[in-house]
Amino acid sequence: MESATLSQIGLAGLAVMGQNLALNIAEKGFPISVYNRTISKVDETLDRAHREGQLPLSGHYNPKDFVLSIKKPRSIIILVKAGAPVDQTIAALSAHMEPGDTIIDGGNEWYENTERRMVDASANGLLYLGMGVSGGEDGARYGPSLMPGGSHRAYLNIHGILEKVAAQVDDGPCVTYIGEGGSGNFVKMVHNGIEYGDMQLISEAYDVLKNAGGLGNEELAEIFGEWNHGELESFLIEITSDIFKVTDDETGNGHLVDKILDKTGMKGTGKWTVQQAAELSIAAPTIAASLDSRYMSGLKEEREAASEIFKNEGLKEEINNVSSVDKKRLIDDVRQALYASKICSYAQGMNLLRAKSMEKGWGLNLGELARIWKGGCIIRAVFLDRIKQAYQRNPGLANLLVDPEFAREMVQRQAAWRRVVGLAVQKGISVPGMSASLQYFDTYRRGRLPANLVQAQRDYFGAHTYERVDRPGAYHTEWSKLARKARV
Repeated sequence: MESATLSQIGLAGLAVMGQNLALNIAEKGFPISVYNRTISKVDETLDRAHREGQLPLSGHYNPKDFVLSIKKPRSIIILVKAGAPVDQTIAALSAHMEPGDTIIDGGNEWYENTERRMVDASANGLLYLGMGVSGGEDGARYGPSLMPGGSHRAYLNIHGILEKVAAQVDDGPCVTYIGEGGSGNFVKMVHNGIEYGDMQLISEAYDVLKNAGGLGNEELAEIFGEWNHGELESFLIEITSDIFKVTDDETGNGHLVDKILDKTGMKGTGKWTVQQAAELSIAAPTIAASLDSRYMSGLKEEREAASEIFKNEGLKEEINNVSSVDKKRLIDDVRQALYASKICSYAQGMNLLRAKSMEKGWGLNLGELARIWKGGCIIRAVFLDRIKQAYQRNPGLANLLVDPEFAREMVQRQAAWRRVVGLAVQKGISVPGMSASLQYFDTYRRGRLPANLVQAQRDYFGAHTYERVDRPGAYHTEWSKLARKARV
C-alpha cells in the first residue's frame, strides 16, 4: 500500500462508543481504519461516515487487512467489553503488528489487567496504553474526557490526535498523560466512583424535595434548571432537569420518570473503587453509601414485602405530611446540602487517587485531573475548576475540605445540610449519601474522637496496646483485674 493511502490510526470494536469515537476522530481530519468481528457493524459505521459528512473512514473485515491499512508506527484503539474479549482482540491484532506499534485499550478495565497486558505487549516489542474514556456516546462522538496511562512514548505518538478529539475547555483539551502502568484505568475507575456518589446525592435531593416538600415534576425541572446556572452547574444536574420534563409516550399519561422501575444497574467500577478504598485505608463513605444504595434498590420484591409488614405493624408514613414544610426554605437548604455533600464525595475520590499514586509511584497531578474532567465527562461540573485551583495553590493539600475556600463554604452550608438530613430522618426518607457526607465532615473536623474507647476495648480483650495523649510509647493495661479492684 502507498503511504498516502494509509490511515493514521485504527479502531477495533464498533459498538456505540467505538463507532462514535471513530467518527469523531475522522471528523477531526484524521483518516481512520475500523474493524469489528461482526461484519454488519463495519458496514453500519461506513454508512454513518458517509451520511455524516463523507468522513475519511475505511472499513476492514479481517484483522490482517485492518492492521496493514494503518501507517507505521501503528496505533490501534480497542473498544470492546472488558476482560477476556480484550485479550482475544489483542491476540488477533498483535499477530500482524510489529515492534513499535501501540495498542490502546479504551474500555473500563481493571488496572491490574492493563499492567499484565503491558508486560505481555512489551515482550513482543509493542507499546501499550490503558485509556479511560468518559462522556457516554455523545462524549465519544463530539468530545470525551480522555485518561491515557502507560507508555509515555505511545502517548507521544498519538497525543496530537487525542488533543483534537477530546472535549475542549477554556484551559485546553480534556486529555493529559496520566502516568505509568495502569494509572489511566485507575483514574477512570475513581472517576466512576465519584459519579456513583454524584448520582446518589442528586437522587436523594429529588426524594426529599418530592416526598418532604411535595414538589411535582414540573417544579423539579424548573428547580434543577435554576441550580444548573449556579454553583451546582454540571452535566448531571442539567440532564436531571431534562428528565423531569419528559412525559410518558407509552401511555400518554404522566411523566416517564415515575414509570421507571426503582432498580439501579451497575457495571463494577463503583465496587472496585470501594474495594480499593478499603485496601488503602481511605475513608470513602459517600461512594460506599451510593454502592450500598444500588444493592438495596435491587431488593425490589423484598422492599415491597417489608413495606407491607411494617405498615401492618403500625408504622405510619410521614412523607405525605408536607403542610408544615416551608417549600422555599427547603429548596434552598437542599441546594446547599447537595453542594456540601458533593464536595465530600470529590474529596474522598481525590484522596484515593493520591494514596494509590503514592503506593505505585505514578506521580498523579490531582489539579490536572480535575481540569480534564471539566468537559466531556459525566461528572463535568463548574466547580471542578475550583478543585483544580485548590490543588494548584497547594499540591500537598491533605484534604479538599481544608482548602480555605472550600472550608469556608462547608461552614456556611452546614446548618442547611443538617436541617435537610434531620428532616429526612424525621420523615423516614433515606438519605445515605448526604448522611455519609455529613458524618465524614463531622468526623474529619473533630480534633478528638471516641476512638480512645475502641482502642481501650481492643486492649482489654486482645492486648493490642494503646498510645497515650500525654507521653510516648505503647501501653497495655490489665483492665479486668483493675476493674475488679475498683468494685471492691
